[in-house]
Amino acid sequence: MGLQLPKRAAGNARKVALPLALGSSLLLLSGCSFGTVDEWKRVAMPEPASTQGEHILALWQGAWIAAMVTGVIVWALIFYAVIAFRRKSDDEVPVQTRYNLPLEIFYTIAPIMMVIVFFAHTVKVQDTVLDDSIVPDNTIEVVGQQWSWTFNYGVGQQDNAANDDATDDKFPYSSYVYTAGTASHIPTLVLPVNETTRFNLHSPDVIHDFGVPGFLMKMDVVPGRVNHYAITPTTIGTYDGKCYELCGVYHSRMLFQVKVVTRAEYDQYIQGLAQDPNSSSDTPLLGGSEAYTQAGLASGDESIGGAE
Repeated sequence: MGLQLPKRAAGNARKVALPLALGSSLLLLSGCSFGTVDEWKRVAMPEPASTQGEHILALWQGAWIAAMVTGVIVWALIFYAVIAFRRKSDDEVPVQTRYNLPLEIFYTIAPIMMVIVFFAHTVKVQDTVLDDSIVPDNTIEVVGQQWSWTFNYGVGQQDNAANDDATDDKFPYSSYVYTAGTASHIPTLVLPVNETTRFNLHSPDVIHDFGVPGFLMKMDVVPGRVNHYAITPTTIGTYDGKCYELCGVYHSRMLFQVKVVTRAEYDQYIQGLAQDPNSSSDTPLLGGSEAYTQAGLASGDESIGGAE
């Protein structure tokens, strides 16, 4: 007695699927503009506004290209198997293959080789963007605290040797000026264009994460540890920054702006802060007894209480 199977009504489904697929494709293509085309090229990454971001974007694009090539090969093999080994008649039972040793060896070794290649390229880019041998033009002490940011700018000549050990009490500058945010005031970080600025990251309370989407870089701000990385902005403009680590109930308020300006405008900004005695200090403000306050949270008044 032959195996009885229900007949498929695939003909009607194919007739409907083809026009539907063509219509969807035309609809998607009609919504494309030059901006969306650029986004497709960057695979949804922002336009990099830093030298380091260009390396990260290249790694991101390369990973997607490799993934798409792998996907196309896998899809091609699936469709080949569906078509070449499809059931020829309703009562046919395909030959059951228990194993194929060469195929099993291939799909074990191939993924391992792919992971090794991905890992090697990732380490290469990581070493490039975190290269400590590059002497920074400026060093800024960044403090992430619940729930805002403090930016300490050095005044005068920079001593790069002080960056060798970021956990000691030596700082690259003899004096500092700073700007601090509160729950009701979003601070602004000012950077000179085409200069390398190093960020020393401090936290007096919990783990935060300091990042600017336009730079394609971010890093954890860990209490008891001073992480650091450097950025070389390449485009003058204003960018948004934020905390990428869930750090408490008002984590969403940990925002800041970044203004990339010319060197003359940067010097003018630092001089303006230096003229204000409430924005000057011999050493950076790294948080203290008031680091846990929520100044301005209820009243909306601006205060630097959360940065002292």
